[in-house]
Amino acid sequence: MGTRNNSNLFYTCSLIEYVGRIRKQKRCMVLDLMGRETLERIYDYADVFHCEPIEKVASEFVEECQISEGEFDNVGECRYRVPDYWTIGEVYERVIEDCYQDQEIMKGVWEVYHSWIDESISDYNTDFYYQSRDYIAECYKAGEILE
Repeated sequence: MGTRNNSNLFYTCSLIEYVGRIRKQKRCMVLDLMGRETLERIYDYADVFHCEPIEKVASEFVEECQISEGEFDNVGECRYRVPDYWTIGEVYERVIEDCYQDQEIMKGVWEVYHSWIDESISDYNTDFYYQSRDYIAECYKAGEILE
C-alpha cells in the first residue's frame, strides 16, 4: 500500500514509543496529548529531529505538550526481554505502511494508535509484536488477532 521503509514514519513511531515509555502513557494517549499538529511536525521534520539524541527530542516534546506521567508501565510488566523502542516503532510503521496510502499516512498513524492493535503491540508478554508484517497487517484489517 504505502511506501515501504518510510524513514520519517519509522522515526515518528519510535519517538511515540519512547515518549510512551518514559511517561508511562498508552501510546494512543501520547498522540492525544501531542495533538495532530505536533504529530505532523514530528513527521515532516523527522530527518532533522533524527540528528539529535532521541532522549533530547523526547524530553522537548514532553515539556512542550505537557505530557504527564501515567500508570501504564508495559516495560515494567514485561516478564521477558523488552523489545527496544526502535523495534516497536518499526512494527507500527509497517502496519501503517501496509494499510494506508502515502497521502493517508497521518490518518493511518492516528487510526492505528487509536485502534485495538495498539494494546496488542504494547503487550510485550505476548509474541504478537514480532509476528510477520503481513500477518500483523491482516490482523489489523480484520479487526482482531487471526488464528
